[in-house]
Amino acid sequence: MSDDLQLHVRLRSGDAGRYVLMPGDPGRVELIARHLDGARQVASNREYLTFTGKLEGTPVSVTSTGIGGPSTAIAAEELIAVGADTLIRVGTAGSIARDLRTGDLVVAQAAVRDEGTSLAYVPAAFPATADLQVVNALVEAARAAGNPFRAGILRSADAFYADVAPATMPYQPVPLGVWERAGVLASEMEASTLFTVGSVRRVRAGAIVAVVNATEETVNTGDVVALSLEPLIATAIDAIRLLIRADAAP
Repeated sequence: MSDDLQLHVRLRSGDAGRYVLMPGDPGRVELIARHLDGARQVASNREYLTFTGKLEGTPVSVTSTGIGGPSTAIAAEELIAVGADTLIRVGTAGSIARDLRTGDLVVAQAAVRDEGTSLAYVPAAFPATADLQVVNALVEAARAAGNPFRAGILRSADAFYADVAPATMPYQPVPLGVWERAGVLASEMEASTLFTVGSVRRVRAGAIVAVVNATEETVNTGDVVALSLEPLIATAIDAIRLLIRADAAP
């Protein structure tokens, strides 16, 4: 047996596929894994739950990251250590752009590094960009499914309640309106860390998120999350199929 057991995700080489879908919530792992052939749980520790199955006869895994940059970086580093080279965040986000609606998908081309984890990897001037092959596969999959989607920039931040209740904070961060005027589409907590780790470790990284609280709407977030996940998951699965086929082409 291999002695490369990873400290946090508790995976060894051979437990995970080279393609990994990465939701934040462990509760979403099995939902995604149902789209794989023969998926089974291979590891569970802390916030990290992993199922592995197959698509197109190729091993594909689903690993939860927990919330935010630190746990996402750990998951990415340890997945890469056991052989993963294509990491795609599959999650939810709050809209910044006013023309987005609940359930719309956003394919990330890049992410604002409004978090601290990626600063341990590279200086603040370094851009957090998604891999072009992954972006193209996600866009193609979303377009083919007819799902409402936009491709553009996400903002990744650390402090959830600083956005939800900024008036209660002793320090006022950059208002969301600034990001809106700059063309940022939605806000979440993991993409910029994942993109930075992917760049530094020379693997492909990308992200697709579903909007769960559009700016102009008042919604029950729990209900909306349940409604919006299936198009999100199906699009991510179809994108993995496209990448597998492209990687197998002569």
